[in-house]
Amino acid sequence: MNIAVIGLGLIGGSLMRALSAAGHRVLGFDADPETRATARSAAARVPAAQRWQITATIRDAAADAELVVLAVPLPALDDVLDALTACGYHGLITDVTSVKGPVREAVAARLRRAANPLAGFVGGHPMTGKSVSGFASGDPALFTGCAWVLCLDEATGLDDWLTVAGLVTALGARVVPSTSAEHDRAVAVISHVPHLLALALAATAASDPLALTLAAGSFRDGTRVAGSRPELVAAMCGGNAAAVLTALGDVQERLDEAAKALEGRDPLRAIRDWAKDGHAARQAWPPAPGRPEQVPVRVETLLRLGRAGGWITEVAADRRTVTAFLPVEG
Repeated sequence: MNIAVIGLGLIGGSLMRALSAAGHRVLGFDADPETRATARSAAARVPAAQRWQITATIRDAAADAELVVLAVPLPALDDVLDALTACGYHGLITDVTSVKGPVREAVAARLRRAANPLAGFVGGHPMTGKSVSGFASGDPALFTGCAWVLCLDEATGLDDWLTVAGLVTALGARVVPSTSAEHDRAVAVISHVPHLLALALAATAASDPLALTLAAGSFRDGTRVAGSRPELVAAMCGGNAAAVLTALGDVQERLDEAAKALEGRDPLRAIRDWAKDGHAARQAWPPAPGRPEQVPVRVETLLRLGRAGGWITEVAADRRTVTAFLPVEG
């Protein structure tokens, strides 16, 4: 398949490597000339059959593409979409942005006014990453075993969705069907708010040199994502502000309960009782898969699978069924 990857940071660079290694013809572009130069040099060090190409413009990258992957931060998305529209691209698009609602709306706005409309759009988000960013940190194995959300919104073509799902599962990822709205609510809790908590904890500890000297595993694990660049945190949280505010309020309520427990007559017992729910939830994660099932390809069936915490590991050659797993309860 001819694929263009626009944006060659950690995720885009890793995806370009993985797709090239899987035998696809991949062209990449990044707005930063230094990143383009680094990516060209890296391509020269891999076997010829797995080598990607770096272009000077978005137009060149998308010229023969059947699929364009948008791997740019949310603030850069409009410019990239405008460039694709200007060069007359009308193939399939997917993305790897951590917020789905704004991306869906940005694509929809261009679909409404385009003279040559896109073949389709499938919103996506691989739930993987590192605390470091940039092309040099890329890894073609980054997606192996990761949950990769693919959105089935009202305007999403099922055939387009299956194309992207087949591509993603072939890289070893587990596809989770969802809508954009459901995705944004979920990631606010498990990704976006944790970034805010990590940053708050790191900033609080920074005022006490003794605390930083004593800091060990709990501080390291609890603040790992504070190493993410502030502009990336701003894009994900600001782009998902409503859902993040709701999730942050829910977490704040639990922290307020902990404060009240500490103020009581028996704080040891109160905190022990308060901690039980979170402890049980963490002990049950990650969910273990049950036996594989062959699930018919219908939009509502796929969405029910995602809402139940299930995932897909393979799309059948005839596209009538997918291999799916549901988590084992208990």
